[in-house]
Parts: sequence; C-alpha cells; structure tokens
Amino acid sequence: MIVVSDTSPLTYLHPIGRFSLLTSLYGEVVIPPAVERELKQAGLLHEGLDWSVLRVVTPRSTDMVASLGASLDPGESEAIVVASEIHADLLLIDEASGREIARRMGIRLTGLLGVLLEAKRRGIVPALAAELDRLQQVTTFRIRPEVRLEVLRLAGES
Repeated sequence: MIVVSDTSPLTYLHPIGRFSLLTSLYGEVVIPPAVERELKQAGLLHEGLDWSVLRVVTPRSTDMVASLGASLDPGESEAIVVASEIHADLLLIDEASGREIARRMGIRLTGLLGVLLEAKRRGIVPALAAELDRLQQVTTFRIRPEVRLEVLRLAGES
C-alpha cells in the first residue's frame, strides 16, 4: 500500500505516542519535501520521531504545486501532487480545503481520526475514546462533538 501524508496527521500522532501506528497500518509513508521541512521546523527531528518509516518523494509537477499553493499551504499542495503522481492508495490529510481538492482529483483520503479509527478496527488501539481524549488533552487538535460521536459510533464505542 502506498500512503502519502501531509504534516498534521504526523505531528498529532507523535505527541500522543501513536506515531508507530503508521508502521503498523501502512508500513512506509511517503512525504514530500515541504512536509519534511514542516516536521523539522516543528522540532520533531529532535524529539525522537521515527524517520525510518518516512520516505521523501519530490513532486514532479511544480506547476501543479504552484497552482494548488494559491489556496493551500506548501505541505498540503505537495502531498496532493505526490499522491496523484505516484497513484497513492491513500492520502493522509486533515485540512478541509485540501481534502476537497484531493477528492475532486479522485484521490482516496483519510485524516488523523480515520487513522485512529482504522487502528481500533484492527485491534491495535483498544479504546478509541481514550485516544481521542488524549489527543485533545496533549495537542491543539480539536474535534467537533458531533464528529467525535460519529467516530465513536463507527468504532462501536457509542
């Protein structure tokens, strides 16, 4: 399975101690150079992030990156282009505008909550509610109450 990720799913998995879910679920994760830069700027290079599961792939279409860059940040733009170019099976992205563009391009996607839900479905995470609580306690990630209820329902925890 080829999985490309934007920055946010990676930066939010790390502080809750769930970065290893990426290896468990997907093996290797592809990131573009802009995501690598954003991770390093966030200080994750020095916080023990397991870089061995990440492979950097540079987008070929700089024109498409520039076009998407008019409405998205560099990491999102490059992640979408790389996902399209390498025919990724899945794109990990949370930002609404980026998700909409990826959908219109026919790219299959999920976000951080989808990663946690898949981990619950596979029995890697025993209780999704606890993961969501920790996510909201130790990070700035916010989950609307109705989204939380739906995710927990899908996980069989409602």
